[in-house]
Amino acid sequence: MYFRDVIGLHDVKKHLIHSVQQGLVPHARIFYGPEGVGKLPLAIAYARYLNCAHPGTEDACGECPSCQKFNKLAHPDLHFVFPVIKSKVSDEYLPQWREFLSQYHYFNLNRWLGYIKAENAQGIIYAKESDEIIRKLNLKVYEAPYKVMIVWLPEKMNVACANKLLKMIEEPPANTVFLLVSEDPENVLQTIWSRCQPLHIRSIEHQEMQAALQLQFGLTQTEVATYAHLARGSFTKAIELISSSEEMQYFFDVFVRMMRSSVSGNIKSIKETATELAGIGREMQKSFLLYALRMFREYFVNNLHEPTLVYLNEEERKFGERFSPYINERNIEAFVEEFTLAHRQIEQNGNARIIFLDLCLKVTLFFRK
Repeated sequence: MYFRDVIGLHDVKKHLIHSVQQGLVPHARIFYGPEGVGKLPLAIAYARYLNCAHPGTEDACGECPSCQKFNKLAHPDLHFVFPVIKSKVSDEYLPQWREFLSQYHYFNLNRWLGYIKAENAQGIIYAKESDEIIRKLNLKVYEAPYKVMIVWLPEKMNVACANKLLKMIEEPPANTVFLLVSEDPENVLQTIWSRCQPLHIRSIEHQEMQAALQLQFGLTQTEVATYAHLARGSFTKAIELISSSEEMQYFFDVFVRMMRSSVSGNIKSIKETATELAGIGREMQKSFLLYALRMFREYFVNNLHEPTLVYLNEEERKFGERFSPYINERNIEAFVEEFTLAHRQIEQNGNARIIFLDLCLKVTLFFRK
């Protein structure tokens, strides 16, 4: 990945290039921002530029031996850490990771876990990963100006792993650069965060998003405008919308069933919905809860009759024509609190059957406020 492969964010790219040209290379950066805006591609492009033998004014040369190795993500001084399963370390999934990155530049954790067939397992950076990181970075730089360690989603790092890395991040070996890529900075260990130079990566500019969608998918101007609006600066979200993700459609169908059975007080249907949700993988359960939270927000805002502030597809909008009034100032806070709590409980490996049954029953009560 090159800087030119990153959609928009021209000022961020210029800042990174200028800092290298000025010799201002911090030993640890953390790229943080919303999902799907290009943080990981940007980090890889920056790592490539750092080690390029003949860097240009706007990008790496693409021809030197370093760039050729970066093309395959097989440079001996480039290392990756990312969430995995089965108590393994990242290197055990490195072939799949390289293959995955060759196919996808913009993606989320669910897509990666689906690629490695994680099923119900949650992606974690396990404690023993720290020993591998320390071992690799204590080796001398092999052939490049910098040894680069890219950590994707440090918020998924086991606390023991994070604590063991504190000294390494604060005082890394010479010519070593840490690049952390986070989508949930509040859950990054504060002692890790404080040792990194933060760089906020904002949402992709609307016009840049439209141009990228037009180039990649050949859509009509109306379609491009619609998808760009709904994606709210996330190219990953735009791809999901365009591909009519089966997962997103499933979430909508379950959400509708949950809301209808709760409004009507149909206990049999409520139990069936709770049982169904308890049977899907934990990552999907968390994704559904986040989807539901987004729906509550959209339907609440929909009552304000400001269509430019609402981000719903056609099917969601039609359902909202009758459903939006049920989400109001009397219950919106309760919905947000309970679905956020359920998300946290699922993440902590709580009993999904109990969590979802309790949640569905509470939803029934919220509609009666």
